[in-house]
Amino acid sequence: MSDAADQLIELGEDYEENYHLFLEDAIATGCVWGLENSEGWALCPSLANDDLDVMPLWSQPEYAKQHCIEEWSDYEPVPIALDELLDDWLPGMHEDVLLVGVNWNADMEGVEIEPLDLIEDVDKLAENMEE
Repeated sequence: MSDAADQLIELGEDYEENYHLFLEDAIATGCVWGLENSEGWALCPSLANDDLDVMPLWSQPEYAKQHCIEEWSDYEPVPIALDELLDDWLPGMHEDVLLVGVNWNADMEGVEIEPLDLIEDVDKLAENMEE
């Protein structure tokens, strides 16, 4: 049995490694994954700043799916095209003063980043991969 889920790297305690994996996967697949239900997208309070909310995003649907438990049991992983994320979502999240939670592990821990910084990091890595 060797499906894609078996080959996924488990998201661990190294948040920078999880973040880099997010960037690589997003560029390779052209999409990321958020959690959505009938009322909208999953948001949660920032661990770093009580005044801000975070929208968690993952690089693979399996990473997102593991969070569809307890208060998020009615959410489903939904793909977001990378181009749409970079052009529309992240600038809008910046205007709404939301942070992005990137490839959070099973404990809901990981990098919280300003949306415009995420755009910059994706662009930088994409350029490096083209060279």
